[in-house]
Amino acid sequence: MIALKQVLFPTDFSDCSRTAQVAACEFAERFGAELHLLHVLEDALLMMPEPGSALSLPQNYLLDMKQAAERALSGLLPAEWAATHVVHRATRIGNAANEIVKYAAERNIDLIVLGTHGRGMIGHFLAGSVAERVVQHADCPVMTIPSRKNAPQTSFPGSDWERGVRSSAS
Repeated sequence: MIALKQVLFPTDFSDCSRTAQVAACEFAERFGAELHLLHVLEDALLMMPEPGSALSLPQNYLLDMKQAAERALSGLLPAEWAATHVVHRATRIGNAANEIVKYAAERNIDLIVLGTHGRGMIGHFLAGSVAERVVQHADCPVMTIPSRKNAPQTSFPGSDWERGVRSSAS
């Protein structure tokens, strides 16, 4: 029998990650697992082509971004659902795929659930795929959820998650 005690949902707060969020919450609910929400901030200084280039960032850029991400993580789940489940929230700074894999290893995550952007071949070639790199390097199973409009329904009718989403949308 599969036992899931720790489920990780890495999010970039995009619409693409919304379907994966529902799936991660469903797994946490069905297995009585703890849910970990993770957002990774890509440090713009690490992405600059060379030191001293013309990009000028505000002095507190990373601190402000981290605080904004923490606020977004706090409001990500319906309050009723979060109140009845164990939820951990974390932010990291660095390469998204590397930080997701590191977090999963540090926290003994049993399953990572993340959305895919579906950029297509050219977009994938240019930007790479965080999901693909996580699948290749994670020590635990990784479930990728497509962002297609016709993606399969991942919410179980009548679940606590579905009720929480509907009541918070009202």
